[in-house]
Amino acid sequence: MKSIDWYQDFVDLKYKPSKNDVICLFRFEPALKMSRVEAAGRIASESSAGTWTTLTKLPKTIEKVMATSFEINGNFVKVAYPINIWEPGNMPQLLSGIAGNIFGMKALENLKLVDVLLPIQYTRHFRGPEFGIEGIRRLLKVKKRPITGAVAKPKIGWSAKEHAKIAYETWIGGFDLVKDDENLTSTQFNKFEQRVKFCSSMRDKAEKESGERKSALINITGETRQMIKRAKMLHDFGFEYIMIDVITVGISALQTLREVCHDYKLAIHAHRAMHAAFDRNPRHGISMLFMAKICRLIGVDQIHIGTVIGKLVGTQSEVLDIKSEITANRVNHKKSSVLYQHWNNIKPVLPVSSGGIHPGIIPDVLKIMGTDIALLVSGGIHGHPNGTRDGACAAMQSIEAAMKKISLPEYAKTHPELRTALEKWGRLRPQ
Repeated sequence: MKSIDWYQDFVDLKYKPSKNDVICLFRFEPALKMSRVEAAGRIASESSAGTWTTLTKLPKTIEKVMATSFEINGNFVKVAYPINIWEPGNMPQLLSGIAGNIFGMKALENLKLVDVLLPIQYTRHFRGPEFGIEGIRRLLKVKKRPITGAVAKPKIGWSAKEHAKIAYETWIGGFDLVKDDENLTSTQFNKFEQRVKFCSSMRDKAEKESGERKSALINITGETRQMIKRAKMLHDFGFEYIMIDVITVGISALQTLREVCHDYKLAIHAHRAMHAAFDRNPRHGISMLFMAKICRLIGVDQIHIGTVIGKLVGTQSEVLDIKSEITANRVNHKKSSVLYQHWNNIKPVLPVSSGGIHPGIIPDVLKIMGTDIALLVSGGIHGHPNGTRDGACAAMQSIEAAMKKISLPEYAKTHPELRTALEKWGRLRPQ
């Protein structure tokens, strides 16, 4: 009897990938009574040229467009995809293949897209970051210490004028950036346009009084044409950044805004709201490492990656793997869960550490993450007993202590703002 399906034609354990192949690493769990080889064949088939049954007629090019599962190691499988099945510069199309129907197949109990090796033949069609780490440092005139920023907390509820006043206190306390949070765009009580105008005025005042460069991460997230208008307004008011919730707006919108930001010479701050909906489960979904990777390729300048010891999930290993992926020129981990990647001329992205940070744990964060990061300390400054300005000052003092390798208790003896912060929070690690 002739075979009804042709899934196993998509498995070749002797296959040697081409230098131009896109290679995906999946963690997979076959459904009951389904062998690993059968399941691996279905992954490669459904994400490239296959279907559920044998066909009467096939194109002459079929062997040049079939993906191949070529390495199975326990619950991990590597799949190679020919470069010619991917449209140059079209990231949504790539995701439609490698993260499309395969996640809904009954043959798989669980499936996790762990990492993807993107060859230079594919990456060369993308801009990457406009500024990168060095460009951001030049823009803000910050040479060595972490870039600092804070969200006005509570994250939503303030009027535009109140929001701008909090921004001013944050800047005067020593911070470089103020930031909208993920769910603040334009509300009845805090219109985007008013927030931009008020923050612009307070920024100018803070820069004049401090002699330092100040900027803001104002959230333009919305319908794509609306985001383009908002980006122009930020440019017209002299801001250097836009902020986008990159997951919720979608990859296509992000690619469009990257082109807009190139024209306006705006940096992109990428908030990853909604990421945990598909990356928190270690057995199913898409890894944050890969999402951060495609954000680098498209061209964000900074992106949230976690804190390790803050309030959000993310082990030290996971967070540092993401940090390496978005900052290194060549990633060549020995770990089985991270693939080789050469970034060629794509600039590095500034990692953003946020979520439950306060002055008492800043040295711990810097010990893990280093100083080439953006450090967002929000509730940890606004909750200071003496207010936002002293809170920002305390956070800056904590950074100074860490960089001078002086213990916080010792530094606090001559820095009252830090001392007050430590009296409230100590070394608390929020959950």
